[in-house]
Amino acid sequence: MLNLTEALLEPLLAPDVRGGPAGPRITYYNDAGEGGERIELSTVTLANWAAKTANLLREELGVGPGTRVAVLLPAHWQTVAVLLGVWWVGAEVVCTGRANVALCTIDRLAEADEVAQGGEVSVLSLDPFGKPADGLPIGVTDYATAVRVHGDQVTPERAPGPALDGRPVDAVLVAARRAATDLNLTAADRVLSSRPWSTPHQIVDNLLAVLVAGASLVQVANPDPALLDRRRVTEKVTRTLE
Repeated sequence: MLNLTEALLEPLLAPDVRGGPAGPRITYYNDAGEGGERIELSTVTLANWAAKTANLLREELGVGPGTRVAVLLPAHWQTVAVLLGVWWVGAEVVCTGRANVALCTIDRLAEADEVAQGGEVSVLSLDPFGKPADGLPIGVTDYATAVRVHGDQVTPERAPGPALDGRPVDAVLVAARRAATDLNLTAADRVLSSRPWSTPHQIVDNLLAVLVAGASLVQVANPDPALLDRRRVTEKVTRTLE
């Protein structure tokens, strides 16, 4: 049985997918701050990050089938690695309610402690250069420091539990494929989006639909309207989700 990560990566590795496995799969922009930020990941690089994350979750945080993992993170390329990592080890992503483990940004640490009382918490700095988060309390795992020592190959879970908000893998895939069809997305598309991924519905419609279609995503945080038209041209955007 494929787990959700394998099912999502499978169309991205197909030979007729735009750019192939080495082509751009997720391009992340953050227009806030001087100079902005741009990071580009191929399918191969994304899979490597997801595998490293999966190994961190399994080996250090005790995550596996039946584990509820709160993902308290913005729409960011590292969030994709976290989501795929959780699903590779067969665990469940939750956005609200109690969890066994939580991954968050430093500004949501108190919320993570609340939802994962007694459980493991890992903080992501989301720094483009991989710098650790500053001033973490004892017992909180710094993702940037911990993930880099883990291998980029993972043994996938063959008996996954619920994948997202109580829904099994098959139900999440059906919802993602339906969303991709509704948006008329294909593997030839390069999709520009600034939509959030804060709820299970948003994760399915704004992220998984793009991946399951085999399309390529240009995700923009804090978008500067003055840059969008030029970005559509430079990134060869074919679809915009607003």
